[in-house]
Amino acid sequence: QMTEFRAKARNEGVYVRVVKNTLAKRAVDGTEFECLADSLTGPIVLAFSKDDPGAAARVVKEFAKDCEELVTRMVAIGGEAYPASDLDRLAKLPTLDQGRATLLGLLQAPAGKFVRTIAEPQAKFVRLLAAYRDHQQAA
Repeated sequence: QMTEFRAKARNEGVYVRVVKNTLAKRAVDGTEFECLADSLTGPIVLAFSKDDPGAAARVVKEFAKDCEELVTRMVAIGGEAYPASDLDRLAKLPTLDQGRATLLGLLQAPAGKFVRTIAEPQAKFVRLLAAYRDHQQAA
């Protein structure tokens, strides 16, 4: 199961490591993840991603559905520690491409609406002429 979990994580750009508690505490000492030091007890699997903060959460959440032994105890992002219940919220974050697409759509919407507003009087006039032509041809 762990090999399958690592393979899925690797495909998503997530680093997964099984580490010892003392080594993990030394590794996070003096970093933004120092907030995790108190929760580093028992068997530990660390999953982290540099590019997409939600990627690790999505991989862990998806794999935890099938594997009951994988239990999230703590989530850290941006130097802040959050309870395990926030894993779902972090997993719902859009990917970088989805965020860019949303931003592009928001930036493009006002310009598109402006163009449609400017073009509407001419389009309405053309439709009026077409309706008049159709009326003349029917008569």
